[in-house]
Amino acid sequence: MRRHTGLHHTRSGALYLRTIVFGINDSLVSTVGFLAGISVAGAPRATIVLTGIIYALVEAFSMAMGDFLSEESAEEYESESDVSERPPAIAGVFMFLSSALAALIPLMPYLIFSGGTALLVSALASISGLFIVGMLSARLSHLPVVWRGARMALLGGAAIVMGVSVGLLMPVA
Repeated sequence: MRRHTGLHHTRSGALYLRTIVFGINDSLVSTVGFLAGISVAGAPRATIVLTGIIYALVEAFSMAMGDFLSEESAEEYESESDVSERPPAIAGVFMFLSSALAALIPLMPYLIFSGGTALLVSALASISGLFIVGMLSARLSHLPVVWRGARMALLGGAAIVMGVSVGLLMPVA
């Protein structure tokens, strides 16, 4: 039997939770994998930071637009008519903010450190962030907390492996 902690479970509440978790997860996974790849490939620190900022903002905007348009389309499909743009628009804003802010986690180490230290701190911070988000999401959904955190962290770690692999295969210098 599930115990609810006072949170009112609604369709829009689920939409916003999904959006925030998706935005954070996607941003952490794609940004840390991207930065790891170009770092290992030997790109200069300034290039890593510049491309990381551009990537984070463009990715956040793309995710927000995709979330808005897909949610609006799903609601229109269900109702077979035009729908209010309000919940999809709010979800789009949540997506942009969660994605853009989460991108700071893997990006900040490159502003502070250089080389392998930046890569290591970025990877560890991102994996830790994924673990925490997985645990919080599971907690809100009354699911196994540690397993969900570990699952999200492990899947995110795969992006780092992919980025590093490509970076090693295609060095800049």
